[in-house]
Amino acid sequence: MMYNCALLKFKDIVRKDGHLTPIEEKIDVPFKIKRIYYITGVAQKSARGFHSHRKLQQALICLHGSLKIRIKNPNEEEIINLNDPSVGLYIGPLVWREMFDFSKGSVLLVVASEHYSEEDYIRDYNLYLNEAKKIFQANPADDSKI
Repeated sequence: MMYNCALLKFKDIVRKDGHLTPIEEKIDVPFKIKRIYYITGVAQKSARGFHSHRKLQQALICLHGSLKIRIKNPNEEEIINLNDPSVGLYIGPLVWREMFDFSKGSVLLVVASEHYSEEDYIRDYNLYLNEAKKIFQANPADDSKI
């Protein structure tokens, strides 16, 4: 897994009447939760994201169906397939993300460390590279994760 990202495995409490998957701040996700939202109704050929955040940390969880997430930094690129509601993708600051290949009826839940702030977004890829190179040159890809 690339630097500043990680797969999070949540508890999956299975009973005869279904599954319960708790997510607690600072326990199951490595940050305090300030915002939760979900994405639904994405056309199968559509893609979303195409941005990074300066400070925001997120955990992305596909609650239903499946989707792929391309995560990038100036040194690495990886595609993650999310299709298990007990697994989330942690994305730290200054990681570019693109969500695509949404299955019909998919539901993507996003748990965030900050309230919405347009100033935290970097939507231009060249601007992103300029800002991210400073961080990722200081923290090259290695065995350390988040």
